[in-house]
Amino acid sequence: MIRTSAAVWEPTSVPAATVPSPAALPDVAVAAVRCRVLRARPDEKIAMSFAPLTHRVMILVEVELADGSVGVGETWANYPSWAWRERIATIREGVAPLLVGRRFTDTAEAHRTLLRRLRPLGRQWGAPGPIHQAVSGVDLALWDLAARHAGVSLTRLLADHPEPPTEVPVYGSSLGPTGVVETAERCAALGLTAVKVKVGFGAETDLANVRVARRVLGDDAQVFADANQAWSLDEALDVTPALADLGVAWLEEPLAGDRPEQLAELTRRTGMPLATGENLYGAAAFTPYLRDDAVRIVQPDLSKVGGITEFLAVRTAATATGHTVNPHLYNGAVATAATVCAAAASRATRLVEWDIRSNPLRAAADALLTDHGTVRVPDQPGLGIDLDPDQLDRYEEQLP
Repeated sequence: MIRTSAAVWEPTSVPAATVPSPAALPDVAVAAVRCRVLRARPDEKIAMSFAPLTHRVMILVEVELADGSVGVGETWANYPSWAWRERIATIREGVAPLLVGRRFTDTAEAHRTLLRRLRPLGRQWGAPGPIHQAVSGVDLALWDLAARHAGVSLTRLLADHPEPPTEVPVYGSSLGPTGVVETAERCAALGLTAVKVKVGFGAETDLANVRVARRVLGDDAQVFADANQAWSLDEALDVTPALADLGVAWLEEPLAGDRPEQLAELTRRTGMPLATGENLYGAAAFTPYLRDDAVRIVQPDLSKVGGITEFLAVRTAATATGHTVNPHLYNGAVATAATVCAAAASRATRLVEWDIRSNPLRAAADALLTDHGTVRVPDQPGLGIDLDPDQLDRYEEQLP
């Protein structure tokens, strides 16, 4: 049995947070809402327990105001492989008509307008996820605009305490199910002392991969596991004790369906700290997961949950109950920068996820990663990164 020492994730109480006010927008109308779709085939195979990732995808959402100012956001569209087509239609035909020609006092007013009109459609469509993902991209763009308008970094605009850090710790994710030696060595070379191993590929493979990650990184490294909802409760009860014996500090999305009562039973019977939240839409969906300690870590994704506006509501609720908020991140450069800013802005966040595999659509944010296990926090107005058109143009889909 491997026991890790001080490096093991431990739950801690979270100081009370100051809730940021809605961010003011310039007093001019929205002139345009535009989308760019960028897709790149990965250099290496990227497998999940449910399906391979065939393309890196970054859908950029630009909101331009009548004064010429532009904010940039990103909406999640990794799955299914045709999700980008749906997202473009939703933003063009559903979102843009609700914004163009209107003035909004602040980000909250725009967010309310979108969800009030689009959430009922998502309910009838049976697709609350795509609606929230589309709204997320626009909401990020509006917060970028608001921060630029205020002349401050997004971190400063979101901060729940007066002195946000200049760097935040990261963990390397996307180890497994193959090539674990190489990806773990890449993590070690980057100075990472925390990693997350993909599981859900059979107990023999899963446990072997955790052992490899541990062997490469050493007994003091933090090792987490992510099943992407691969298991039934009985399957999770079979494998979780073995993961615990190998020093896995927390287990992410272990159960198909992600039901709070089943997660509570898994925690009660195994003692394993659990994490979830990347597939929850809207802050209200997190309420059942914050009622007790069955889930210790909630993981809203800024490009899925409904943007920064919904993320802040999750953060406030989680802080009140003492839960850790480690946002999910598996995106391109814009969502990466936004997530790093949001993480630095809150004492409820202890780690930022960093996909260790190559991603050319994240290049503009890759320079934020240090060589000592942290990521630098952008400090320029707005998101604080500059996209290179020459680097991105080759990946752009030509939209009709």
